[in-house]
Amino acid sequence: MEKQQYRNLFLELGYSQQDIDRKIDDTWRTMFEGPEDERIYFDAPDATGYMVDTGNNDARTEGMSYGMMMAVQMDRQDIFDRLWKWSMTHMFMTEGLHAGYFAWSCKLDGTKNAYGPAPDGEEYYALALFFASHRWGDREAPFDYETQGKNLLRTCIHKGENGDGYPMWSPENFLIKFIPDCEFTDPSYHLPHYYELFARWAWPEDREFWHKAAEASRKFIPVACHEDTGFAPQYSEYDGTPKNLFGFPDFYSDSYRVAANIGLDAAWFGPRPWQKVIADNLHRFFSNLQMDDYMAYNLDGTPAQEKALHPVGILATNAQAALATEGPLAEQTVRQFWNTPLRKGDRRYYDNCLYFFAVLALSGKYRIW
Repeated sequence: MEKQQYRNLFLELGYSQQDIDRKIDDTWRTMFEGPEDERIYFDAPDATGYMVDTGNNDARTEGMSYGMMMAVQMDRQDIFDRLWKWSMTHMFMTEGLHAGYFAWSCKLDGTKNAYGPAPDGEEYYALALFFASHRWGDREAPFDYETQGKNLLRTCIHKGENGDGYPMWSPENFLIKFIPDCEFTDPSYHLPHYYELFARWAWPEDREFWHKAAEASRKFIPVACHEDTGFAPQYSEYDGTPKNLFGFPDFYSDSYRVAANIGLDAAWFGPRPWQKVIADNLHRFFSNLQMDDYMAYNLDGTPAQEKALHPVGILATNAQAALATEGPLAEQTVRQFWNTPLRKGDRRYYDNCLYFFAVLALSGKYRIW
């Protein structure tokens, strides 16, 4: 396990460790063990389990890999293994253009909705597998976690070299793609703090690539974020220019995760000045708004013609960004988050995943293993 100190920002702000531990445990129990109309994890046959996107009634690699990361942080190998086995049984593709990747969406019976991958799932899977190996040790396949993680990363960067598909990272600029067979990106997919660890634990011949990917993403993120609001576009060109897809506003659901990623990068590898600038801008923009007033926005902060689909997610990720800065606005954001409950209803999946990651990060429990 990595020997380092992790900030417990909740404790710094005066909340008791007992209350913090209760918040962590209550959040886990609600999401993984609670009533059917509140949980998002469900057991399935053959010692498997899945995470439900309750807004779309499917299982996605995003949620499955999120659930595995949550499980390894909570020391729940039973849940981790159920999620991983379901992923390998139903989502992993062994033939076709995207063989070696995971189908990004499946019906709850395991039937694939699509035969394309989403790279954010693969990067979360890979790091969760490394953490599982370090925390619990390896067993027989598919629970030989370390080898599975190394092989997945190898596929992500080398696929296509033999004309058999496309890599998930551009070999020219080391930036992650939105999908493998395209040449643009999603700023919220950029996890340089993950790539730092891949550079330690991937197959030796791949480690230099991950060093370069971490550097490239840390250069990309501040360019992609608006200089006044801190908003990152949902999708963008490699130079950070917003790319409009599917008719969404520029600052929309995926965008929110950039703030969380900045906070965790700062917590794991030390804050950088550009991270503070982005976090401060976000906190300033939302400081006079209540969560019910959150909208979808253009990057300059002008509202689009719709309410934010995931307001709890905005608040949670902005709170996590407080790990990259300090001051009264950061404190205000974290306290507002502390006093906000988990979301209920059909759209709870995405908000509550971001919520739990923020709880773990702000309590010093989102750790390198």
